[in-house]
Amino acid sequence: MLRLLVATTNTNKVREIRQLLAGAGVEIVTLAGWPDLPAPDETGATFEDNARAKALYYEAATGELTVAEDSGLSIDALDGAPGVESARFGGVDLSYPEKFVLIDDALRGKGDRESAARFVCALALVRDGRVLFETRGTVEGRISPEPRGTGGFGYDPIFFYPPYGCTLAEAGDAKAAVSHRGEAFRKLEAFLRDHVQR
Repeated sequence: MLRLLVATTNTNKVREIRQLLAGAGVEIVTLAGWPDLPAPDETGATFEDNARAKALYYEAATGELTVAEDSGLSIDALDGAPGVESARFGGVDLSYPEKFVLIDDALRGKGDRESAARFVCALALVRDGRVLFETRGTVEGRISPEPRGTGGFGYDPIFFYPPYGCTLAEAGDAKAAVSHRGEAFRKLEAFLRDHVQR
């Protein structure tokens, strides 16, 4: 079976990705197998830059067929912030509930607490130092003026998805059908089935 390194230490993302790639016929391995491998700096200007850099770095370090992703929240009223800084917004030690307060304060200042927003996920697949596949998934919605729901993770409690009438943290298993990560990894699954030698 084809081995695929999913290059993230975020256990929530690993769980989602395992589910999304369940039909791809791959053996998923994680960075838990390389506990002493330091993470690269994420200095890219775009989600694609960061995903590509991480995939190239981890493939070179491990020799494994590697997929890496970079994802985050882009809010129109904040000119796309937090964007590529989503995980680091307000400081790496700030909790997500604290990040929600920062975002709400910023949106109040703009007079647009329910701004249009989107989640973005860019991924890159690398083998032998070469990018084999890149794609992006997005989901459009708006910011909820207060966090709602206990499912999901990250910014899900403040991301309202109008077709469902709820936040992604309230969407349960239905989240995967519409999420940015779901879209991107379904495209990867198709690519793996059709183009990557076993």
